[in-house]
Amino acid sequence: MHGRKPEKFELKAKDKAIVQKLLRDGQTPMRVARRAQILLRRADRQQRIRSLSEKVERNAATIWRVCQRYAQSGLQAALYDAARSGRPSVFFQGATQAD
Repeated sequence: MHGRKPEKFELKAKDKAIVQKLLRDGQTPMRVARRAQILLRRADRQQRIRSLSEKVERNAATIWRVCQRYAQSGLQAALYDAARSGRPSVFFQGATQAD
């Protein structure tokens, strides 16, 4: 096989339980579920990034990024996006807006 050898990746037992629960839950947003799937598969099988990227249908850079976020900042950082700066979107209720 070509590419880097996979570094040892471990998912903590409590984090693994949370990830499995998220994947079983029918209300988990797709973005979070995909990241959870990446973490779980990477920890369970210690696969090479390229082969894992084909199985989960994500770019290898995405897999590296998710695993790196987990290693540096924990489960919440790996699964969820950080808050973004800027003005929140404004939604108008009722009748149409006048130009």
